[in-house]
Amino acid sequence: MLEVEGIDTYYGLSHILFGVSITVEKGEIVCLLGRNGAGKSTTMKSIIGLTPPSKGTVRFKGELVTGKKPYILARKGMGFVPDDRRVFADLTVEENLEIVERKFHKEAGWNKERVYDFFPALKDIASRKAGFLSGGEQQMLTIARALMTDPDLLLLDEPTEGLAPLIVKMLEEQILRLKASGLTVLLAEQNQKVALKLSDRGYVIDNGAIRFHGTSRELRENEEIRKKYLLV
Repeated sequence: MLEVEGIDTYYGLSHILFGVSITVEKGEIVCLLGRNGAGKSTTMKSIIGLTPPSKGTVRFKGELVTGKKPYILARKGMGFVPDDRRVFADLTVEENLEIVERKFHKEAGWNKERVYDFFPALKDIASRKAGFLSGGEQQMLTIARALMTDPDLLLLDEPTEGLAPLIVKMLEEQILRLKASGLTVLLAEQNQKVALKLSDRGYVIDNGAIRFHGTSRELRENEEIRKKYLLV
């Protein structure tokens, strides 16, 4: 589904990513673990085209898409949930969903009714402006908005950051439901407990480079790697 090979990414003159390679197979949840500032968000933005890599390649469903604009990748089936949520604050929940809706859905694709079924709490506040929502409600809306683009691959950047434990537990359950529906997910997380519970495999990134790759079980059992690269 996704092949990232040897990408280098810069912010201006600052070299942020160094030869990052990641693969995500269809139907998997793969996590990208690392401390704050390790390069997780830059990796996600490099994949979705917000900060195009200067070196290396990104392939999506076998097609070379390195550096393509985010709206083109969205049309090809890549959804993105940014770490800062970026809801349209002056629009209602319903308007936030309608503004990104794909007019031509594949069979059994995502639409407003299915999204409301998935996040019933959003249906209850459909007429409320997004700027007045709680952090948990905004996170649900951001994920729902990405689903409205009918993605095959969903990039989730720090979805649990700053949320209460009860909301985090609810999001965990919903992410597993997404996997059960056939969606492929790349999950960038600092919360290793949540990430390893949800994921099939994981990558550890530190100072812009991949330091470890293995199954979630291997990561849970490798205390040395977790102490060296994940503990604050």
